[in-house]
Amino acid sequence: MSLMESKITGTTDRRYANYVLFVLTIVYVLNFVDRQILSILANDVKRDLHLTDADIGFLFGTAFGVFYSLFGIPLGRLADGWSRVKLMTVGLALWSAMTAFSGLARSGAQLTLARIGVGVGEATASPCAYSLISDYFPKERRATALAIYSSGVFLGGGLSLFLGGAIAEHWDRAYPGGTWGVVGWQAAFMAVGVPGLLVAAWVATLREPERGAMEGIVTTLPSHPFRDFLGELVTIVPPFTLIGAARRGMRALIVNIAMLAVVSVVVAGLIGVTHSTAQWIAVGGGVYAVFSWASALRDRDPPAFRLIWGTPAFLYVTLGYGLIAFVSYGISVFAAPYAESALGQSKTTIGLFLGGGAMAGGFIGVVSGGRIADAWKERKPWGRIPIIMIGSIGPVIPLIIALNTTNAALFYILAFFLQMLGSSALGATAATVQDLALPRMRGTATATFFIGTTMIGLALGPYMAGFVSTVTGSLRTGILSLLVAVPLAALFLILAWRSVPAAEASVIERARAAGEPI
Repeated sequence: MSLMESKITGTTDRRYANYVLFVLTIVYVLNFVDRQILSILANDVKRDLHLTDADIGFLFGTAFGVFYSLFGIPLGRLADGWSRVKLMTVGLALWSAMTAFSGLARSGAQLTLARIGVGVGEATASPCAYSLISDYFPKERRATALAIYSSGVFLGGGLSLFLGGAIAEHWDRAYPGGTWGVVGWQAAFMAVGVPGLLVAAWVATLREPERGAMEGIVTTLPSHPFRDFLGELVTIVPPFTLIGAARRGMRALIVNIAMLAVVSVVVAGLIGVTHSTAQWIAVGGGVYAVFSWASALRDRDPPAFRLIWGTPAFLYVTLGYGLIAFVSYGISVFAAPYAESALGQSKTTIGLFLGGGAMAGGFIGVVSGGRIADAWKERKPWGRIPIIMIGSIGPVIPLIIALNTTNAALFYILAFFLQMLGSSALGATAATVQDLALPRMRGTATATFFIGTTMIGLALGPYMAGFVSTVTGSLRTGILSLLVAVPLAALFLILAWRSVPAAEASVIERARAAGEPI
Protein backbone atom coordinates (compact mmCIF):
# COMPACT_ATOMS: atom_id res chain seq x y z
CA MET A 1 0.00 0.00 0.00
CA SER A 2 1.35 3.43 -0.95
CA LEU A 3 1.71 6.29 1.51
CA MET A 4 -1.19 8.13 -0.14
CA GLU A 5 -3.45 5.04 0.02
CA SER A 6 -2.49 4.58 3.67
CA LYS A 7 -3.47 8.17 4.45
CA ILE A 8 -6.79 7.80 2.63
CA THR A 9 -7.56 4.55 4.44
CA GLY A 10 -6.65 6.10 7.79
CA THR A 11 -8.86 9.12 7.13
CA THR A 12 -11.76 6.88 6.07
CA ASP A 13 -11.37 4.70 9.17
CA ARG A 14 -11.31 7.77 11.38
CA ARG A 15 -14.40 9.19 9.71
CA TYR A 16 -16.24 5.92 10.12
CA ALA A 17 -15.19 5.74 13.76
CA ASN A 18 -16.64 9.22 14.27
CA TYR A 19 -19.82 8.14 12.49
CA VAL A 20 -20.16 5.12 14.78
CA LEU A 21 -19.60 7.37 17.79
CA PHE A 22 -22.40 9.66 16.54
CA VAL A 23 -24.85 6.75 16.20
CA LEU A 24 -23.93 5.32 19.60
CA THR A 25 -24.42 8.75 21.18
CA ILE A 26 -27.91 8.95 19.65
CA VAL A 27 -28.65 5.55 21.20
CA TYR A 28 -27.46 6.79 24.59
CA VAL A 29 -29.62 9.90 24.25
CA LEU A 30 -32.65 7.64 23.74
CA ASN A 31 -31.45 5.51 26.66
CA PHE A 32 -31.71 8.45 29.03
CA VAL A 33 -34.86 9.94 27.52
CA ASP A 34 -36.64 6.66 28.21
CA ARG A 35 -34.97 6.22 31.60
CA GLN A 36 -35.57 9.71 33.00
CA ILE A 37 -38.85 10.88 31.49
CA LEU A 38 -40.54 9.71 34.69
CA SER A 39 -39.06 12.77 36.46
CA ILE A 40 -41.11 15.41 34.62
CA LEU A 41 -44.20 13.19 34.81
CA ALA A 42 -43.76 12.27 38.49
CA ASN A 43 -46.41 14.54 40.01
CA ASP A 44 -49.04 13.37 37.52
CA VAL A 45 -48.09 9.71 37.99
CA LYS A 46 -48.29 10.14 41.77
CA ARG A 47 -51.75 11.68 41.47
CA ASP A 48 -53.25 9.11 39.10
CA LEU A 49 -51.65 5.98 40.56
CA HIS A 50 -51.86 7.14 44.21
CA LEU A 51 -48.12 6.98 44.92
CA THR A 52 -45.69 8.79 47.27
CA ASP A 53 -42.28 10.39 46.67
CA ALA A 54 -40.72 7.21 48.08
CA ASP A 55 -42.65 5.17 45.49
CA ILE A 56 -41.41 7.47 42.71
CA GLY A 57 -37.84 7.05 43.97
CA PHE A 58 -38.34 3.26 43.87
CA LEU A 59 -39.78 3.33 40.35
CA PHE A 60 -37.18 5.73 38.97
CA GLY A 61 -34.24 4.10 40.70
CA THR A 62 -34.58 0.67 42.24
CA ALA A 63 -37.09 -1.06 39.93
CA PHE A 64 -35.02 0.04 36.97
CA GLY A 65 -31.54 0.06 38.48
CA VAL A 66 -31.34 -3.36 40.14
CA PHE A 67 -32.35 -5.22 37.00
CA TYR A 68 -30.23 -2.93 34.85
CA SER A 69 -27.13 -3.73 36.88
CA LEU A 70 -27.77 -7.45 37.29
CA PHE A 71 -28.58 -8.17 33.66
CA GLY A 72 -25.72 -5.92 32.66
CA ILE A 73 -23.33 -8.57 33.98
CA PRO A 74 -24.36 -11.54 31.78
CA LEU A 75 -25.10 -9.16 28.90
CA GLY A 76 -21.63 -7.66 29.36
CA ARG A 77 -20.27 -11.20 29.10
CA LEU A 78 -22.26 -11.70 25.90
CA ALA A 79 -20.89 -8.41 24.56
CA ASP A 80 -17.39 -9.83 25.11
CA GLY A 81 -18.15 -12.93 23.03
CA TRP A 82 -20.84 -12.09 20.45
CA SER A 83 -21.70 -9.30 18.02
CA ARG A 84 -21.96 -6.08 19.99
CA VAL A 85 -23.93 -4.44 17.18
CA LYS A 86 -26.58 -7.18 17.14
CA LEU A 87 -26.86 -7.23 20.92
CA MET A 88 -27.36 -3.47 21.11
CA THR A 89 -29.99 -3.63 18.35
CA VAL A 90 -32.05 -6.19 20.27
CA GLY A 91 -31.66 -4.30 23.55
CA LEU A 92 -32.71 -0.97 22.05
CA ALA A 93 -35.84 -2.51 20.53
CA LEU A 94 -36.75 -4.08 23.89
CA TRP A 95 -36.34 -0.99 26.06
CA SER A 96 -38.14 1.21 23.55
CA ALA A 97 -41.12 -1.15 23.49
CA MET A 98 -41.20 -1.28 27.30
CA THR A 99 -41.10 2.52 27.52
CA ALA A 100 -44.15 2.68 25.25
CA PHE A 101 -45.79 0.00 27.41
CA SER A 102 -45.29 2.27 30.44
CA GLY A 103 -47.95 4.48 28.91
CA LEU A 104 -50.48 1.67 29.30
CA ALA A 105 -49.84 1.27 33.04
CA ARG A 106 -52.89 1.55 35.28
CA SER A 107 -51.17 0.79 38.59
CA GLY A 108 -47.84 1.10 40.34
CA ALA A 109 -47.28 -2.64 39.88
CA GLN A 110 -47.74 -2.43 36.11
CA LEU A 111 -45.42 0.55 35.87
CA THR A 112 -42.88 -1.37 37.96
CA LEU A 113 -42.92 -4.25 35.46
CA ALA A 114 -42.45 -1.83 32.59
CA ARG A 115 -39.52 -0.14 34.34
CA ILE A 116 -37.92 -3.54 34.93
CA GLY A 117 -38.22 -4.25 31.19
CA VAL A 118 -36.62 -0.90 30.36
CA GLY A 119 -33.76 -1.75 32.75
CA VAL A 120 -33.10 -5.15 31.18
CA GLY A 121 -33.10 -3.71 27.66
CA GLU A 122 -30.87 -0.76 28.53
CA ALA A 123 -28.37 -3.11 30.18
CA THR A 124 -27.13 -3.99 26.69
CA ALA A 125 -26.19 -0.44 25.71
CA SER A 126 -23.07 0.63 27.56
CA PRO A 127 -21.20 -2.72 27.71
CA CYS A 128 -21.53 -2.87 23.92
CA ALA A 129 -20.85 0.82 23.33
CA TYR A 130 -17.83 1.07 25.64
CA SER A 131 -16.29 -1.98 24.02
CA LEU A 132 -17.01 -0.75 20.47
CA ILE A 133 -15.59 2.71 21.17
CA SER A 134 -12.46 1.22 22.73
CA ASP A 135 -11.90 -0.76 19.50
CA TYR A 136 -12.57 2.22 17.22
CA PHE A 137 -10.47 4.85 19.07
CA PRO A 138 -6.84 4.71 20.23
CA LYS A 139 -6.00 5.04 23.89
CA GLU A 140 -4.96 8.70 23.66
CA ARG A 141 -8.38 9.69 22.26
CA ARG A 142 -10.49 7.27 24.27
CA ALA A 143 -11.53 9.49 27.18
CA THR A 144 -12.68 12.16 24.73
CA ALA A 145 -14.65 9.61 22.66
CA LEU A 146 -16.22 8.09 25.76
CA ALA A 147 -17.00 11.57 27.07
CA ILE A 148 -18.83 12.41 23.82
CA TYR A 149 -20.76 9.15 24.08
CA SER A 150 -21.48 9.87 27.74
CA SER A 151 -22.92 13.26 26.80
CA GLY A 152 -26.00 11.23 25.89
CA VAL A 153 -26.66 11.04 29.63
CA PHE A 154 -27.22 14.77 29.82
CA LEU A 155 -28.63 15.37 26.35
CA GLY A 156 -31.14 12.58 26.93
CA GLY A 157 -31.90 13.61 30.49
CA GLY A 158 -32.56 17.20 29.44
CA LEU A 159 -34.51 16.18 26.36
CA SER A 160 -36.70 13.90 28.49
CA LEU A 161 -37.81 16.94 30.53
CA PHE A 162 -38.51 19.03 27.44
CA LEU A 163 -40.35 16.34 25.48
CA GLY A 164 -42.16 14.81 28.44
CA GLY A 165 -43.36 18.16 29.74
CA ALA A 166 -44.45 19.49 26.35
CA ILE A 167 -46.25 16.30 25.28
CA ALA A 168 -48.04 15.83 28.61
CA GLU A 169 -49.24 19.45 28.87
CA HIS A 170 -50.32 19.74 25.24
CA TRP A 171 -52.16 16.40 25.38
CA ASP A 172 -54.01 17.32 28.59
CA ARG A 173 -54.86 20.73 27.16
CA ALA A 174 -56.19 19.20 23.94
CA TYR A 175 -57.97 16.30 25.64
CA PRO A 176 -59.04 17.30 29.19
CA GLY A 177 -59.57 14.11 31.15
CA GLY A 178 -57.85 12.10 28.42
CA THR A 179 -58.99 10.35 25.27
CA TRP A 180 -59.06 6.63 24.44
CA GLY A 181 -58.30 6.16 28.14
CA VAL A 182 -54.93 7.92 27.76
CA VAL A 183 -53.92 11.07 29.67
CA GLY A 184 -50.91 13.31 29.11
CA TRP A 185 -48.25 11.42 31.05
CA GLN A 186 -49.22 8.15 29.37
CA ALA A 187 -49.08 9.74 25.91
CA ALA A 188 -45.59 11.04 26.72
CA PHE A 189 -44.29 7.56 27.52
CA MET A 190 -45.67 6.21 24.25
CA ALA A 191 -44.38 9.11 22.16
CA VAL A 192 -40.75 8.72 23.27
CA GLY A 193 -40.73 4.93 23.17
CA VAL A 194 -41.77 4.27 19.58
CA PRO A 195 -38.92 6.14 17.77
CA GLY A 196 -36.38 3.84 19.40
CA LEU A 197 -37.62 0.98 17.24
CA LEU A 198 -36.58 2.91 14.12
CA VAL A 199 -33.16 3.76 15.59
CA ALA A 200 -32.65 0.04 16.34
CA ALA A 201 -32.83 -0.65 12.60
CA TRP A 202 -30.17 2.04 12.06
CA VAL A 203 -27.85 0.53 14.67
CA ALA A 204 -28.09 -2.85 12.92
CA THR A 205 -26.20 -1.39 9.90
CA LEU A 206 -22.98 -0.62 11.85
CA ARG A 207 -19.80 -2.62 11.23
CA GLU A 208 -18.26 -4.74 13.98
CA PRO A 209 -14.57 -3.74 14.53
CA GLU A 210 -11.70 -6.10 15.28
CA ARG A 211 -11.30 -6.56 19.03
CA GLY A 212 -8.04 -5.44 20.60
CA ALA A 213 -6.65 -3.96 17.38
CA MET A 214 -5.93 -0.58 18.98
CA GLU A 215 -3.68 -2.21 21.58
CA GLY A 216 -2.20 -4.76 19.18
CA ILE A 217 -3.64 -7.56 21.33
CA VAL A 218 -5.09 -10.43 19.31
CA THR A 219 -8.42 -11.39 20.85
CA THR A 220 -10.04 -14.75 20.11
CA LEU A 221 -13.80 -14.92 20.58
CA PRO A 222 -15.31 -17.84 22.53
CA SER A 223 -16.83 -20.67 20.51
CA HIS A 224 -20.13 -20.70 22.40
CA PRO A 225 -20.99 -17.15 23.52
CA PHE A 226 -24.63 -17.92 24.32
CA ARG A 227 -23.67 -20.90 26.43
CA ASP A 228 -21.32 -18.62 28.33
CA PHE A 229 -24.12 -16.06 28.64
CA LEU A 230 -26.53 -18.63 30.09
CA GLY A 231 -23.83 -19.88 32.43
CA GLU A 232 -23.32 -16.29 33.60
CA LEU A 233 -27.07 -15.81 33.99
CA VAL A 234 -27.32 -18.88 36.23
CA THR A 235 -24.63 -17.51 38.53
CA ILE A 236 -26.57 -14.30 39.17
CA VAL A 237 -30.30 -15.18 39.13
CA PRO A 238 -31.61 -16.56 42.45
CA PRO A 239 -32.35 -19.35 43.32
CA PHE A 240 -30.20 -20.82 40.54
CA THR A 241 -27.26 -19.16 42.28
CA LEU A 242 -27.38 -21.96 44.85
CA ILE A 243 -27.00 -24.56 42.10
CA GLY A 244 -24.08 -22.62 40.65
CA ALA A 245 -22.41 -22.43 44.06
CA ALA A 246 -22.95 -26.15 44.70
CA ARG A 247 -21.22 -26.99 41.41
CA ARG A 248 -18.11 -25.24 42.70
CA GLY A 249 -18.01 -27.33 45.86
CA MET A 250 -19.40 -27.56 49.39
CA ARG A 251 -17.32 -24.65 50.69
CA ALA A 252 -18.64 -22.33 47.96
CA LEU A 253 -22.21 -23.41 48.74
CA ILE A 254 -21.79 -22.75 52.47
CA VAL A 255 -20.32 -19.30 51.83
CA ASN A 256 -23.16 -18.51 49.44
CA ILE A 257 -25.85 -19.59 51.91
CA ALA A 258 -24.14 -17.62 54.70
CA MET A 259 -24.16 -14.49 52.53
CA LEU A 260 -27.83 -15.04 51.72
CA ALA A 261 -28.59 -15.31 55.44
CA VAL A 262 -26.70 -12.11 56.26
CA VAL A 263 -28.42 -10.20 53.47
CA SER A 264 -31.83 -11.51 54.58
CA VAL A 265 -31.28 -10.31 58.15
CA VAL A 266 -30.18 -6.86 56.99
CA VAL A 267 -33.13 -6.61 54.58
CA ALA A 268 -35.58 -7.59 57.32
CA GLY A 269 -34.14 -4.88 59.57
CA LEU A 270 -34.38 -2.20 56.87
CA ILE A 271 -37.96 -3.18 56.07
CA GLY A 272 -38.81 -2.92 59.75
CA VAL A 273 -37.38 0.60 59.92
CA THR A 274 -38.66 2.00 56.61
CA HIS A 275 -41.69 -0.22 55.83
CA SER A 276 -40.46 -0.27 52.22
CA THR A 277 -40.69 -3.98 51.44
CA ALA A 278 -40.21 -3.91 47.65
CA GLN A 279 -37.27 -1.48 47.89
CA TRP A 280 -35.17 -3.56 50.23
CA ILE A 281 -36.06 -6.97 48.81
CA ALA A 282 -34.92 -5.68 45.41
CA VAL A 283 -31.71 -4.12 46.76
CA GLY A 284 -30.93 -7.11 48.99
CA GLY A 285 -31.56 -9.52 46.16
CA GLY A 286 -29.26 -7.44 43.97
CA VAL A 287 -26.45 -7.45 46.53
CA TYR A 288 -26.72 -11.22 47.00
CA ALA A 289 -26.84 -11.82 43.25
CA VAL A 290 -23.74 -9.69 42.63
CA PHE A 291 -21.87 -11.53 45.39
CA SER A 292 -22.83 -14.88 43.83
CA TRP A 293 -21.69 -13.76 40.40
CA ALA A 294 -18.37 -12.35 41.62
CA SER A 295 -17.65 -15.59 43.48
CA ALA A 296 -18.35 -17.61 40.34
CA LEU A 297 -16.21 -15.28 38.22
CA ARG A 298 -13.28 -15.80 40.58
CA ASP A 299 -13.38 -19.57 39.94
CA ARG A 300 -14.27 -19.45 36.24
CA ASP A 301 -12.13 -16.57 34.99
CA PRO A 302 -9.36 -15.75 37.48
CA PRO A 303 -7.66 -13.13 35.24
CA ALA A 304 -10.90 -11.16 34.79
CA PHE A 305 -11.62 -11.38 38.52
CA ARG A 306 -8.08 -10.28 39.33
CA LEU A 307 -8.22 -7.20 37.11
CA ILE A 308 -11.73 -6.18 38.16
CA TRP A 309 -12.80 -7.29 41.64
CA GLY A 310 -9.24 -8.04 42.74
CA THR A 311 -7.91 -4.59 41.89
CA PRO A 312 -8.45 -2.00 44.66
CA ALA A 313 -7.95 0.88 42.21
CA PHE A 314 -10.85 -0.39 40.07
CA LEU A 315 -13.09 -0.67 43.14
CA TYR A 316 -12.13 2.78 44.45
CA VAL A 317 -13.02 4.41 41.11
CA THR A 318 -16.26 2.44 40.85
CA LEU A 319 -17.36 3.22 44.42
CA GLY A 320 -16.31 6.86 44.16
CA TYR A 321 -18.30 7.40 41.00
CA GLY A 322 -21.19 5.33 42.36
CA LEU A 323 -21.53 7.85 45.19
CA ILE A 324 -21.40 10.72 42.69
CA ALA A 325 -24.26 8.97 40.89
CA PHE A 326 -26.08 8.60 44.22
CA VAL A 327 -26.33 12.39 44.41
CA SER A 328 -26.89 13.08 40.72
CA TYR A 329 -29.64 10.50 40.21
CA GLY A 330 -31.47 11.70 43.31
CA ILE A 331 -31.39 15.24 41.96
CA SER A 332 -32.38 14.07 38.46
CA VAL A 333 -35.66 12.54 39.54
CA PHE A 334 -36.80 15.26 41.93
CA ALA A 335 -35.48 18.54 40.47
CA ALA A 336 -38.44 18.86 38.08
CA PRO A 337 -41.12 17.96 40.67
CA TYR A 338 -39.47 20.45 43.06
CA ALA A 339 -39.59 23.26 40.48
CA GLU A 340 -43.21 22.41 39.75
CA SER A 341 -44.41 22.23 43.37
CA ALA A 342 -42.11 24.65 45.23
CA LEU A 343 -41.53 27.27 42.53
CA GLY A 344 -44.89 27.00 40.75
CA GLN A 345 -43.36 26.35 37.33
CA SER A 346 -45.27 24.67 34.48
CA LYS A 347 -44.02 21.44 32.89
CA THR A 348 -43.31 23.18 29.60
CA THR A 349 -41.26 25.90 31.31
CA ILE A 350 -39.37 23.33 33.36
CA GLY A 351 -38.68 21.28 30.25
CA LEU A 352 -37.38 24.32 28.40
CA PHE A 353 -35.15 25.85 31.08
CA LEU A 354 -34.27 22.97 33.39
CA GLY A 355 -34.09 20.47 30.52
CA GLY A 356 -32.23 22.89 28.23
CA GLY A 357 -29.80 23.78 31.00
CA ALA A 358 -29.24 20.10 31.76
CA MET A 359 -28.43 19.39 28.11
CA ALA A 360 -26.07 22.35 27.72
CA GLY A 361 -24.41 22.02 31.11
CA GLY A 362 -24.08 18.25 30.88
CA PHE A 363 -22.65 18.32 27.36
CA ILE A 364 -20.15 21.07 28.16
CA GLY A 365 -19.12 19.37 31.39
CA VAL A 366 -18.72 15.84 30.11
CA VAL A 367 -16.89 16.75 26.88
CA SER A 368 -14.57 19.35 28.47
CA GLY A 369 -13.99 17.02 31.41
CA GLY A 370 -12.99 14.22 29.04
CA ARG A 371 -10.62 16.42 27.05
CA ILE A 372 -8.98 17.86 30.18
CA ALA A 373 -8.68 14.35 31.62
CA ASP A 374 -6.91 13.13 28.47
CA ALA A 375 -4.56 16.13 28.54
CA TRP A 376 -3.70 15.71 32.21
CA LYS A 377 -3.26 11.96 31.77
CA GLU A 378 -0.51 12.58 29.21
CA ARG A 379 1.44 14.51 31.87
CA LYS A 380 0.62 12.53 35.00
CA PRO A 381 -0.49 8.89 35.34
CA TRP A 382 -3.12 9.96 37.90
CA GLY A 383 -4.27 12.87 35.72
CA ARG A 384 -7.88 11.72 35.27
CA ILE A 385 -8.69 11.33 38.96
CA PRO A 386 -8.82 15.07 39.89
CA ILE A 387 -11.48 15.53 37.18
CA ILE A 388 -13.56 12.80 38.80
CA MET A 389 -13.20 14.56 42.15
CA ILE A 390 -14.56 17.78 40.65
CA GLY A 391 -17.71 15.85 39.78
CA SER A 392 -18.09 14.90 43.43
CA ILE A 393 -17.36 18.16 45.23
CA GLY A 394 -18.24 20.76 42.59
CA PRO A 395 -22.07 20.47 42.69
CA VAL A 396 -22.41 20.91 46.47
CA ILE A 397 -22.61 24.72 46.75
CA PRO A 398 -24.83 25.23 43.64
CA LEU A 399 -27.27 22.62 44.98
CA ILE A 400 -27.53 24.20 48.43
CA ILE A 401 -28.14 27.66 46.98
CA ALA A 402 -30.61 26.38 44.36
CA LEU A 403 -32.78 24.72 47.01
CA ASN A 404 -32.84 27.83 49.17
CA THR A 405 -33.97 30.38 46.58
CA THR A 406 -37.48 31.33 45.53
CA ASN A 407 -36.19 32.90 42.31
CA ALA A 408 -36.93 30.51 39.46
CA ALA A 409 -34.40 32.13 37.12
CA LEU A 410 -31.60 31.73 39.67
CA PHE A 411 -32.71 28.11 40.25
CA TYR A 412 -32.34 27.32 36.54
CA ILE A 413 -28.94 29.06 36.29
CA LEU A 414 -27.61 27.15 39.28
CA ALA A 415 -29.01 23.90 37.88
CA PHE A 416 -26.94 24.51 34.73
CA PHE A 417 -23.71 24.88 36.72
CA LEU A 418 -24.61 21.95 38.95
CA GLN A 419 -25.05 19.75 35.89
CA MET A 420 -21.87 21.00 34.24
CA LEU A 421 -19.73 20.31 37.29
CA GLY A 422 -21.32 16.97 38.10
CA SER A 423 -21.01 15.68 34.54
CA SER A 424 -17.30 16.40 34.24
CA ALA A 425 -16.38 13.13 35.94
CA LEU A 426 -18.02 10.65 33.60
CA GLY A 427 -15.59 10.52 30.65
CA ALA A 428 -12.55 10.31 32.93
CA THR A 429 -14.15 7.54 34.99
CA ALA A 430 -15.18 5.51 31.95
CA ALA A 431 -11.72 5.73 30.40
CA THR A 432 -10.03 4.74 33.68
CA VAL A 433 -12.25 1.67 33.98
CA GLN A 434 -11.44 0.61 30.40
CA ASP A 435 -7.70 1.06 30.90
CA LEU A 436 -7.73 -1.17 33.98
CA ALA A 437 -8.96 -4.20 31.98
CA LEU A 438 -7.83 -6.19 28.93
CA PRO A 439 -9.82 -5.83 25.67
CA ARG A 440 -11.58 -9.18 26.06
CA MET A 441 -12.79 -8.16 29.54
CA ARG A 442 -14.10 -4.70 28.74
CA GLY A 443 -17.77 -5.65 28.51
CA THR A 444 -17.53 -7.38 31.89
CA ALA A 445 -15.54 -4.48 33.37
CA THR A 446 -18.14 -1.99 32.13
CA ALA A 447 -20.97 -4.04 33.59
CA THR A 448 -19.15 -4.19 36.92
CA PHE A 449 -18.59 -0.43 36.85
CA PHE A 450 -22.29 0.08 36.24
CA ILE A 451 -23.07 -1.99 39.33
CA GLY A 452 -21.65 0.93 41.29
CA THR A 453 -23.59 3.57 39.38
CA THR A 454 -26.84 1.62 39.65
CA MET A 455 -26.80 -0.40 42.88
CA ILE A 456 -25.32 2.53 44.81
CA GLY A 457 -26.38 5.52 42.74
CA LEU A 458 -29.65 4.64 41.05
CA ALA A 459 -31.12 2.10 43.48
CA LEU A 460 -30.35 4.13 46.62
CA GLY A 461 -30.09 7.84 45.71
CA PRO A 462 -33.61 8.48 44.33
CA TYR A 463 -35.17 6.27 47.00
CA MET A 464 -33.37 8.06 49.83
CA ALA A 465 -34.42 11.49 48.58
CA GLY A 466 -38.00 10.31 48.16
CA PHE A 467 -38.11 8.51 51.51
CA VAL A 468 -36.75 11.50 53.43
CA SER A 469 -39.23 13.72 51.59
CA THR A 470 -42.12 11.41 52.48
CA VAL A 471 -41.12 11.22 56.14
CA THR A 472 -40.38 14.94 56.62
CA GLY A 473 -42.96 16.32 54.23
CA SER A 474 -40.22 18.43 52.60
CA LEU A 475 -38.86 17.61 49.15
CA ARG A 476 -36.09 20.19 49.75
CA THR A 477 -34.91 18.22 52.79
CA GLY A 478 -35.10 14.99 50.83
CA ILE A 479 -32.85 16.29 48.06
CA LEU A 480 -30.34 17.90 50.45
CA SER A 481 -30.05 14.61 52.38
CA LEU A 482 -28.17 13.21 49.37
CA LEU A 483 -25.10 15.27 50.29
CA VAL A 484 -24.18 12.77 53.01
CA ALA A 485 -22.49 10.77 50.23
CA VAL A 486 -20.01 13.50 49.22
CA PRO A 487 -17.33 12.99 51.93
CA LEU A 488 -17.27 9.23 51.34
CA ALA A 489 -16.98 9.72 47.57
CA ALA A 490 -14.03 12.07 48.13
CA LEU A 491 -12.32 9.46 50.33
CA PHE A 492 -12.59 6.70 47.71
CA LEU A 493 -11.28 9.02 45.00
CA ILE A 494 -8.27 10.04 47.11
CA LEU A 495 -7.49 6.32 47.43
CA ALA A 496 -7.92 5.96 43.66
CA TRP A 497 -5.54 8.89 43.09
CA ARG A 498 -2.84 6.97 44.94
CA SER A 499 -3.46 3.51 43.43
CA VAL A 500 -4.58 3.91 39.80
CA PRO A 501 -1.13 4.62 38.22
CA ALA A 502 0.46 1.42 39.49
CA ALA A 503 -2.63 -0.62 38.65
CA GLU A 504 -2.73 0.64 35.04
CA ALA A 505 1.00 0.02 34.57
CA SER A 506 0.72 -3.60 35.74
CA VAL A 507 -2.43 -4.77 33.89
CA ILE A 508 -0.69 -7.25 31.59
CA GLU A 509 1.70 -8.44 34.29
CA ARG A 510 -1.12 -9.12 36.76
CA ALA A 511 -3.26 -10.80 34.10
CA ARG A 512 -0.39 -13.15 33.22
CA ALA A 513 0.15 -13.93 36.88
CA ALA A 514 -3.52 -14.92 37.13
CA GLY A 515 -3.19 -17.27 34.14
CA GLU A 516 -4.02 -15.09 31.12
CA PRO A 517 -2.27 -16.46 27.97
CA ILE A 518 -0.90 -13.14 26.76
